[in-house]
Amino acid sequence: MVSVDVSDVVRKMDELMKSKKVLLLCPYPIGKAPSQRFRFEQYLPFLEENGFDITVKPFIDYQLWDLLYKPGLFAQKTIGMLKSTFNRFALLFNVRKYDFIFMHREAMQFGPPVVEFILAKVLRKKILYDYDDAIWLKNHSDSNALLSFTKWYSKVNSICGWVHTVQCGNQYLADFAKQYNQNVHIIPTTIDTVGMHNKTIDYSRERLAIGWTGSHSTMHYLDMIYPVLLRLEEKYDFDFLVISDRKPTFELKSLVYCKWDKINEVDDLCKIDIGVMPLRNNEWSEGKCAFKGLQYMSLGIPTVMSPVGVNKSLIQDKENGYLVDTEDEWYDILAYLLENKEARMRIGAKGDETVEKYYSVEALKAKYLSLFQGM
Repeated sequence: MVSVDVSDVVRKMDELMKSKKVLLLCPYPIGKAPSQRFRFEQYLPFLEENGFDITVKPFIDYQLWDLLYKPGLFAQKTIGMLKSTFNRFALLFNVRKYDFIFMHREAMQFGPPVVEFILAKVLRKKILYDYDDAIWLKNHSDSNALLSFTKWYSKVNSICGWVHTVQCGNQYLADFAKQYNQNVHIIPTTIDTVGMHNKTIDYSRERLAIGWTGSHSTMHYLDMIYPVLLRLEEKYDFDFLVISDRKPTFELKSLVYCKWDKINEVDDLCKIDIGVMPLRNNEWSEGKCAFKGLQYMSLGIPTVMSPVGVNKSLIQDKENGYLVDTEDEWYDILAYLLENKEARMRIGAKGDETVEKYYSVEALKAKYLSLFQGM
């Protein structure tokens, strides 16, 4: 006969009854989009440990995700989008069992905020709304230009006004939200310095690599430093390592391409000796959350960035990184770092310290939890 500890069963049932049921709406499947991975996915186990029963419902499923960036296949993509739209509206009939809703960016990637209106105004559900870009601005790459015509950029204004709480990635984004909602909190995009970005680069390498990581849609920023790299090639022997989903189209004798891979992401980043993050000074860049820079810094990589948006609060120039603007400034700092191992080590260590203290999951998880507990 198997003995059963009745008190243990009662305790577990009591915990289950007390747990808050949360419906999490997001655009993409779990584990696929950097925005989601570093905005909320790395907090999910911690939230569940603290009494939140979370059901994730992405708009795009894994099957559609695999088709999305492939050329052609218009019929399959259209069918996938229609299926996703049907599923999103069908979900509305099942939301009453949830205590509140966590929504990242939007309920659907196109059209007006019909789902959000029904959730907030008809069904009266509390919503914790999260975003990490200036998504009210028109911004698209060539690969998603057609889809941009279906966007309803002004929906962000309405959603901010309807929801209970807004959390966003920096002060610029928060200032926008505060026009429509006073319950606004800043949660920076954070790095898991315990379970993922928990390494430090090898400072003893002889052949150095200046490096950049990002998607093909942001690769155009490298145009800003292309002339600088050509000048550096005339004097220095180095690699320019690009980690991305697509190979760059520009030519450099120093260019080394590494296809982005989630499993090897951190190991590939550790091949970079000097990290760069050029940005144009415009409204869209003001909303960026410096994710590339945070990744570099968390691994002890000395980081060089454009003085735009949150970069200016993340970097104390010449202390934990470098802020450079003109072509000559980019050249001078990159040349200096190529020549000075001690500077790379000092700046790298200070950058790592900054991330640990202010931009890590460990540093922010208590605040993240408090926002969930306040719903």
